[in-house]
Amino acid sequence: MKDTDNEKEQDKEKELKEEELKVVMPEATWTTMPQTEFTEQPDYLQVFTYFYIAKFNQQDLEIMNLYDTNSNMVDINHYLLDNIHFEQKELMRHALQYHAQNLQNIVDEIIHQDNIKAAEMTSYDDWNNWYENRRDNISTSLS
Repeated sequence: MKDTDNEKEQDKEKELKEEELKVVMPEATWTTMPQTEFTEQPDYLQVFTYFYIAKFNQQDLEIMNLYDTNSNMVDINHYLLDNIHFEQKELMRHALQYHAQNLQNIVDEIIHQDNIKAAEMTSYDDWNNWYENRRDNISTSLS
């Protein structure tokens, strides 16, 4: 009888230890992120963003730097580097979503310095022609 009581007691202790070590997994619940709503931007700013990203990929932003009065390019370029895995169209949409003001500041400075009409800059070629003309008009010196 003693052996049976002793065995029962050992079984109870074993059960208690197992109960203490038992891992209880909570029920899985799915949470989904809400779909990103993209703010509508003017056509010229969308085209400029596409142009800017193309120049960024070509490592050809030297001229653009002349119009960056408040380190806007640092913010934009950092974002582009962090999200370079996006396809071009998605990268443009996301860059506009989070850095529209930075891009607009650069465009505003271009308008101010070069007297262009941003609303008339509706294609990549418009921006590229402006960029190449601006590059051609930079004075060079041999010092």
